[in-house]
Amino acid sequence: MITIAGAGVSGLACAYELAKRGADVTVFESGAAPADNACSWFAGGMLAPWCEGESAEDEVVRLGAGALEWWRHITPVTERGTLVVAPSRDRAELARFARRTTHHVFLARDEIATKEPALEGRFTQALFFEDEAHLNPRQALIDLTKAVQDLGVSIRYNSPAPATVDVDCRGMAADLPGLRPVRGEMVIVDAPDVELTRTVRFLHPRIPVYIVPRGDGVYMIGATMIESSSARPITVRSLLELLGAAFALHPGFGEASVIETGVGLRPAYDDNIPRVTQTGPTTHVNGFYRHGFLLAPAMAKRLATQFFQEPADVDQSECEPC
Repeated sequence: MITIAGAGVSGLACAYELAKRGADVTVFESGAAPADNACSWFAGGMLAPWCEGESAEDEVVRLGAGALEWWRHITPVTERGTLVVAPSRDRAELARFARRTTHHVFLARDEIATKEPALEGRFTQALFFEDEAHLNPRQALIDLTKAVQDLGVSIRYNSPAPATVDVDCRGMAADLPGLRPVRGEMVIVDAPDVELTRTVRFLHPRIPVYIVPRGDGVYMIGATMIESSSARPITVRSLLELLGAAFALHPGFGEASVIETGVGLRPAYDDNIPRVTQTGPTTHVNGFYRHGFLLAPAMAKRLATQFFQEPADVDQSECEPC
């Protein structure tokens, strides 16, 4: 039997890949339900490797390129691409974003209106990443939980992991050397006066934000990246900046109702790239930063490949930063 600590997106993805290969897997989760995993529950759910290339290492883009195909087999995915816009006075930021990324095309004013009628006349130019997508992370966690249980995986909620497990996917709870918390804050609003159909990244001069439609006029707006270990509720400053940026994107957000806020401490190494590492008998899959849903499939496959190789055949590079 293979034991896994943590039933967030990383632990569940690892369980899925191991169980697909015939392993008997048990997952231990200290929380009572998927909603108790803050990082996964409050995620944006964007499958956007090309956009992430603007600030992430090339390895993140490479590993994330296969995430969409993996998630298609697990949960509904909205495949409408990503739209990146900036205020007219900040078109230089859009040009910089374009230089640092690939797999995009420029859209003119009328083309933006065709893609998103709600933004008609608001922007003169945009970038469109056609091959990107997004999912609802909460539904995805529920669907992935069912998928692993259908493969025979046992998930033990309200059960802290034993002192020694085979795989540790507990994020900051793993207390690994070099792992630091990055605080992410988000807000969910009900905005019936706004109709967006795809993820929009807004290069606002104060705080760049992404706005992800969740259906029925509900949007997730995120997310801050603060070097902090505080898990207290969202600050007034962050809430004002997130909502202010959304209002600058579309005035309809000014009439929105705030229905939820959330905070998660995302585990990250100094290079913000996840790693598969070994500490005694335990393999750690950790350091996903803000790329949990994007990179969990690739890292889970890497872990499963490592587990099912003979020790003499294991490529030691698999235990180094990916």
